[in-house]
Amino acid sequence: MALIIHGGTLITSAETFQADIRVEREKIVEIGTNLKAEPNTEVINAKGKMILPGGVDAHVHLDLPMFGTVSSDDHYTGMKAAAFGGTTTVIDFVPQEVTPLKANIDLWHHKADAKAAVDFGFHMNITHLDDQVEKEIPQLVKEGISSIKVFTAYNNRLRLQDGDIFKALRIASGTGILTMLHAENGDVIDILVKEALKSGHTSPSWHARTRPGWGAVESVARGVALAAMAEAPLYIVHMNMAGEVDQLEYGRQQKLPIMGETCPQYLFFTEEELEKPDGAKWVCSPPLRDLQDNQRLQEGLQKGIIQTLSTDHCSFFYDGTKPINYEGKPIAIPGKELGKDDFTKIPNGLPGVGDRLPVFWTKMVGTGKITANQFVEFTSTNPARIFGLYPRKGTLEPGSDADIVIWDPERTVKYGKDVAQHRTDYNLYEGWELKGFPEKVLLRGKVIVDGKNWLGRAGMGRFLPRHVFSRVI
Repeated sequence: MALIIHGGTLITSAETFQADIRVEREKIVEIGTNLKAEPNTEVINAKGKMILPGGVDAHVHLDLPMFGTVSSDDHYTGMKAAAFGGTTTVIDFVPQEVTPLKANIDLWHHKADAKAAVDFGFHMNITHLDDQVEKEIPQLVKEGISSIKVFTAYNNRLRLQDGDIFKALRIASGTGILTMLHAENGDVIDILVKEALKSGHTSPSWHARTRPGWGAVESVARGVALAAMAEAPLYIVHMNMAGEVDQLEYGRQQKLPIMGETCPQYLFFTEEELEKPDGAKWVCSPPLRDLQDNQRLQEGLQKGIIQTLSTDHCSFFYDGTKPINYEGKPIAIPGKELGKDDFTKIPNGLPGVGDRLPVFWTKMVGTGKITANQFVEFTSTNPARIFGLYPRKGTLEPGSDADIVIWDPERTVKYGKDVAQHRTDYNLYEGWELKGFPEKVLLRGKVIVDGKNWLGRAGMGRFLPRHVFSRVI
């Protein structure tokens, strides 16, 4: 059945204008004024509301094993939470656990396909490189995967040495694959963690103290240099330090094909959260930093040095010994209590995929730090462009998927875990007063969120084969 969204103000990354949208067969087919509703056409009145393209979160972790447990959001619950926050596309990471690479992808499809509640794609982690893997990386494109992720931390688990990162950059670039970099100094971290535990320092605050910010700055500089020598594009994930913004800015001034992302937690929280009695709630890698870093990261977005806002969503229970009610059933999954006596055993990760848009709107658009168009740029259009989904996703134009958010800029919400839909027992933004919130969310023309009502279902999300990397923003 056809659908018309009538009377709203369309917000794209470049324009703001009043118009109607006609949707047929999951696509936007027409944008104009006073569009006529044919018989059997559903009409949604959006007068006084803003119409945004569905959010694209290019960095989430769902159903991820870690430290003897698993992240509490799977590909249904995490995607449902995304939808309630206005995000209709997510990109998850496939771990490299078995051989060949395709076997890992098949395993992740087995996890995701039947549960997916919004559309999704995959990145491929490369945490071991040998001759066979080097041959397999170009074949990822046939699997619809056009990005890989490498690490300079997590020694003996995820880290690649610089030479292997250099080789991965060249191989990926030669086949249209974008390399993503987790930038921390694994050697320094290992030394400091060993010293901290030997001295009896076990509280959550030592998670940040043993992962110095300078290690991230140095690793970004090293990654930029490796990308320059490899003549390959590079995307720095979850930037948390002012110095990382400086390094990214320097590289871009040298006309290098590098880009970066940050996340809400690095814009609005500091390391002081880890010192609270419930500090484990804020344990993530890389860790939270200080107010100066918050401000420089915000400036990095304002000035276009940083290209995207993602979440690094990887939720865990704060106290997995106590069940919560989720969709009418009790559920408890071991979580951050596993590290109550040892910060190194606290699962690293935060809930956030559903919080991203309303929190970012309130704190950045609502305060005049960025425009509504920039909001769409960072949360939808840029990630769609960078990761090979544009113009199917990330924009409002004829031919695009009808992933649409009807946004009420005047709606106020006292936010927290009872509003957010993550399958966990806490929320970072508990008690925050937010202004600006999704009213309805459409996935390919179907309303899946209507106020507080969930109309979606497991399995309705589709895997998105992505185009090869083609441009630096």
